[in-house]
Amino acid sequence: MMKTDFTTALDTAAAETEALLANLMSRETADGEIARPERLLEAMRYGSLGGGKRLRPFLVVESAALFGAPRQRALMAGAALECVHCYSLVHDDLPAMDNDDLRRGRPTLHRAYDDATAILAGDSLLTFAFDILSREETHPDPAVRIALVRELARGSGLGGMAGGQMLDLAAEGRFGTIEAGNEQFIITMQAMKTGALLHFACIAGGILGGASPAQSKALSAYGRAVGTAFQIADDLLDVEGDAATVGKATGKDAAVGKATLVSILGIEAARARLAGVVADAQAALAPFGDSAAILRETARFIAAREK
Repeated sequence: MMKTDFTTALDTAAAETEALLANLMSRETADGEIARPERLLEAMRYGSLGGGKRLRPFLVVESAALFGAPRQRALMAGAALECVHCYSLVHDDLPAMDNDDLRRGRPTLHRAYDDATAILAGDSLLTFAFDILSREETHPDPAVRIALVRELARGSGLGGMAGGQMLDLAAEGRFGTIEAGNEQFIITMQAMKTGALLHFACIAGGILGGASPAQSKALSAYGRAVGTAFQIADDLLDVEGDAATVGKATGKDAAVGKATLVSILGIEAARARLAGVVADAQAALAPFGDSAAILRETARFIAAREK
């Protein structure tokens, strides 16, 4: 497959996701809503629109395409996932967490507004995700919608992203201790903090498309490998990337003593690990043959990204 085919597919899904999110977060109230406060709505839109590769919705769309699932349903599930992702960025940037001033090349939401508004915008994006998943437009079968809600909730919460963030904060500044310097601890923490939402992006397409157990297992293996690849690439960017290109501050992991695979393996060994994980991701797609070409290219893209 030509690289331009992948780029076009990624850009198309990003544009479709952007348009869908903008429409969903309009000023018009939905059934059961009393009002949509203007400042909160503006903050939600600031934190979720106008930037980003929309990689997670893209993975939902492409995994769903393996089964011929309607694209609009995949975009709805992808939009819900993107709301969770954007909420996590808004909260991660807060002073009590990573204390960042820059995100996607512009002021973080709490800098553009204030801390309280950022907290409420993040809360609203998280809950809005499950509003989107619960809609019949996402899938007419309630059992499918429940499965999507369950998997995204688990990927977002205690045993997923939020739990991983807690482990990350607990290990901060403790590099060299038995826990924070332990490779398996870091793998587990990063699989939760970063990998869980990427894993959901890959299995969601199978849920929407009625995948067989064997197909679901293959997508799950691909999703786990892609999640690991993304985090290693992210850690490498923090060490080697340029802030202007990355769109956020770099060099922060070492400054605060974060536990990363790069910190314990070194740059070259981390790059070797990244190459191996990408190979694992591509191998996991073998049951789908040539129809998974774009997903294979996605794994390469994640490893080689510059921001």
